[in-house]
Amino acid sequence: MIAKIEGILESIDADKAYLKLPDGLTYEVLLPAYTSARLSGSIGRDVTLHTLHYLEAQAQGATIFPRLAGFLSVTDKQFFELFVTCKGIGHRRALRAMTLSTAQIAGAIADRDLALLQSLPEVGKRTAETIAVTLKGKVDRFIDALPAGAIGADGEPVTTPAGAPGSLARDALHVLLQLGENRVQATNWIDRALSSDDAPKDAEALVAEVYRIKGGG
Repeated sequence: MIAKIEGILESIDADKAYLKLPDGLTYEVLLPAYTSARLSGSIGRDVTLHTLHYLEAQAQGATIFPRLAGFLSVTDKQFFELFVTCKGIGHRRALRAMTLSTAQIAGAIADRDLALLQSLPEVGKRTAETIAVTLKGKVDRFIDALPAGAIGADGEPVTTPAGAPGSLARDALHVLLQLGENRVQATNWIDRALSSDDAPKDAEALVAEVYRIKGGG
């Protein structure tokens, strides 16, 4: 089982990345749409992806191909593994559907925001309802995992320790929710703020930056 892969990001082709390892081998790694977008500025740099190795059947099972899916954090990988337990959501479909961060999708599930779920590629009304029902009560821990997969100006992942009660992004999110902001939108603003050239270093500054972004700054 390949659990993690590190190498130079040679290129990104739509839904997949090509990583060149020190031994000269280049691996094709399938990516969620959100991760693909976050990595677009890291071509030529060293990146680390947490991976899931699975088998994909084609031609009604006559042909089976080994696939490697990559994620910027263990949390993203764990959410993906949970996501594909929903009826009608296979591995490929899940990768294409994940155009938002793990926290945003988890928040929509927790809030039963069917409109947002239906905005995801290949997720219709019935599938959105299935996702909300199947994963009800199972996604709370992913909502606080912010900002999953954010990439800073230097091309390095911006992360916070999973489960850390004082984490910067989590503290800022709690403040924003208390101020009446929408969870999904607040998550998006936090992600943008932490991806800036001069990312805030404390929750108070992060909240201030979020409101600057909200005001069009």
